[in-house]
Amino acid sequence: MALDTKGLKRTRIGIISRRQFIKTTLTCAALAGTGNLIIPRYGAAKPKKLRIMQWIHYVPGYDTWFNESYVREWGAQNDTEVIVDNISLAALNARADAEVMAQRGHDLFLFLWPRPDLEQHVIDLKDVYQECINSQGQPIDLALGSSYNLKTKKYYGVSASFVPGPIEYRKDLWDSVGVYPDTWEDVRVGGAKIKKKHNVALGLGLAAEIDTNMALRSIMYSFGSSVQDEKGKVILNSKETLEAIKFVKAMYEESMTPDVFTWDASSNNRFILTGKGSLTMNAISITRTAEKDYPEMAKKIWLAKAPAGPVRRMGLQHVMNVYSIWKFADNIEGAKKFIVDYVTNFQQAFKASEFYNFPCFPNSVPDLKKQVAYDQHADPPDKYKVLEDVQDWATNIGFPGYVNAGISETFGAWIIPTMFGQAARGDMSPEDALRAADREVQVIFKKWRDQGVI
Repeated sequence: MALDTKGLKRTRIGIISRRQFIKTTLTCAALAGTGNLIIPRYGAAKPKKLRIMQWIHYVPGYDTWFNESYVREWGAQNDTEVIVDNISLAALNARADAEVMAQRGHDLFLFLWPRPDLEQHVIDLKDVYQECINSQGQPIDLALGSSYNLKTKKYYGVSASFVPGPIEYRKDLWDSVGVYPDTWEDVRVGGAKIKKKHNVALGLGLAAEIDTNMALRSIMYSFGSSVQDEKGKVILNSKETLEAIKFVKAMYEESMTPDVFTWDASSNNRFILTGKGSLTMNAISITRTAEKDYPEMAKKIWLAKAPAGPVRRMGLQHVMNVYSIWKFADNIEGAKKFIVDYVTNFQQAFKASEFYNFPCFPNSVPDLKKQVAYDQHADPPDKYKVLEDVQDWATNIGFPGYVNAGISETFGAWIIPTMFGQAARGDMSPEDALRAADREVQVIFKKWRDQGVI
């Protein structure tokens, strides 16, 4: 099967290291005496190649740093020609599936949510995790929960970083109604007041897209609901989930608009930046874009922690960066070394991402709290301080257990957004929407349990 390269942005880093330069010079000198002067492109030995697949980052400066600086330096140090392909978030998983079908593609593949359903096609990265631990200390639970299979005992990826998903809200609007969005009940009440007073809507997606998937799970977890328990048993059909569905339905009816049913992953960004929305839940791509392109709006957009619910305060990682290495990769050892070195040098990545990518190995950014406490581009400069303890209230999509193939497929099939959306629109009662979703999830989990991976 031929792999489709449509949509790829490719950066090919041609490398000539100091060692290769010396080797080339000596070769030329030797051949000059014989009159047979040949100058090879890379010296006497052709460098290794490493092919990396990544998404097109929401912070353009990160791709500039990664593709044009970090990768170039790493390639020179490791006598390796590094080829980086960047593809849109929406196309990433389809690309991975195509490479598996073709059994060829990139050496190193970056997923934005865990894909344990592809576990049989990737190598075990236990040794890579161990090297990272030896260098940087223990990773946070969120990392292991997103890259380790409790059943098979396999590390199907390495989570070097995650992206927080805080609340982003218009402080001027929320101040005008005297409400701070600290709890989900505050969000519902305050959102309704703002809609009535200013005709500005609340913006939490109810569509088949990643931001909706994350925000709705945050609400579920805060209500004491989840898809599975710690051992991987499906527990979606519960009174806690039903209460969460009824809550979202009420919030939609009181303070939202129908366009949330057709949103994509950038809709909530546009919603807030263009002044149409009072609040959403997203990565800090909104505030960073505002600081560059909408400076007056940037002053109005503030951040808050994931709201507390009746049971707990719990949010998800907005994006979970998981590096995996295919079994059919051409340069497995090079890919392993790249992950270890990237984790070791994550301080650079944290700064290049403008606090978008947070470390899964805390010791790799030891001054994180100091950095987020003051940012020269923010107004006020301590706007990002709210993220200093995000590692304490962010969890994985398999909470309270580990991400497994059942969770991954459920996530990718948009079952949770569909469940909430059907109830909010009135297409189904909350009870019927819950039962329908539960049936789908039960079938998915049984399939993977029968395969021995849950």
